[in-house]
Amino acid sequence: MTAKNIALLAGGFTGEYEVSLKSAKNIAANLNPDKYKVYTIIVHRDNWFYELDGESFSINKNNFSLPFKGETIKFDFAFITIHGTPGEDGKIQGYLDMLSIPYNTCDATTSAITMNKAYTKAIVEGIHGLHTARSLRLFERDMHDVPNIAASLKFPLFIKPNNGGSSVGMSKVYNVAGLPDALKKAFNEDSQILVEEFIKGREFSIGIARLHGKITVLPASEIITTKDFFDYDAKYTDSTTQEITPADIPAAKMEQIAEIVTEVYLRLNCKGMVRIDFILLEQTNDFYFIEVNTTPGQSSASLIPQQVRAAGMDLMAFYGDLIDGANK
Repeated sequence: MTAKNIALLAGGFTGEYEVSLKSAKNIAANLNPDKYKVYTIIVHRDNWFYELDGESFSINKNNFSLPFKGETIKFDFAFITIHGTPGEDGKIQGYLDMLSIPYNTCDATTSAITMNKAYTKAIVEGIHGLHTARSLRLFERDMHDVPNIAASLKFPLFIKPNNGGSSVGMSKVYNVAGLPDALKKAFNEDSQILVEEFIKGREFSIGIARLHGKITVLPASEIITTKDFFDYDAKYTDSTTQEITPADIPAAKMEQIAEIVTEVYLRLNCKGMVRIDFILLEQTNDFYFIEVNTTPGQSSASLIPQQVRAAGMDLMAFYGDLIDGANK
C-alpha cells in the first residue's frame, strides 16, 4: 500500500502560532509512518513552506503542491492544526475545498460560524438541557455606553473577543470602573467583543469526534485553576492550572452531557474532532455552554490527547481514523 502524502498545516497569523507548532509536532509523532508520509507546512502571511535540514521549500498555492528536490509533491490530505486564523475560521477550508483536497476539520461555513462566539450561541440555544450566559455583543465602530452595559448585565462580567481562541484579550471585571480597560483590551484583539455574565461553577472541556462514521464523546476534563479564570496564561502555564481527566462526574450526569454535546456537534454540522467547553452551575449542576473549539490543541499535554488516552484509545489510531474517515 502506497503511503498517503499528508500536509500537516501549522503556524497561522495569531498569538497561538507557537501552540500550533507544538500541536503539529505531537500529531506528526503520532501518524503511522507506514500509512502516511507527513510534511509539516508552516503557514505565514507571506509564505507557506516546508523545512528540511535547514532548507526551506515554498508551497505552490495555485494547486497546493510542494516543489521538492526536483519533484512535485501532491497532497492526498491536509491535517489542519492552526489555531485561530486562517486555519480555524474557514479560510483554509474554503481554499482546500476549491482544490478538492480533503481535510480533518469542520467545513468552511461551520469553522467561520464557530469562531464567532455570539453566532454559535444563537445556533445552540434551544438544545434541551443547554443554557447560555446572558450577554451583549459590541462592535468597535459603535459608541460604548459603559453605564448602559452595567445596567443590562449583572457583575461580575467576562469581556472577551468575539472571534478568538486561547482566551487572549479576555478579562473578568467586578464593577463599572473595570469596564473601560477591559473593553480596550478585548478590542485590541478583535473588532467585535462579547460582554457576558459570569457563571459560577465547575469548568469542563470535552472532546467529540466522528470515528468510523459514529459520533464518539470522549471523557470530560475538569479545569481547576488558581487564577481568577482560565485565561491564556492558565492554559499554557502548568503551575496555575490542574486538569483532571477523566473528570469526577456522576455517570447519569455524564450521559446527559454526552447527549447535549452530541446535539451541539450535529446542530453546528461539525466534522472531525472538536472540543466543547462548558460549566456546571454551582448548586444546580445545570449545563452552561461556553464555546466550541474546532481545531483544539494537540500537544502531548493538551486536553484531547489526555481524553483519548483516558478512553483507552490509541492516539495514533485516533488520528488515523480522522484522516481515513474524512470523506465518509
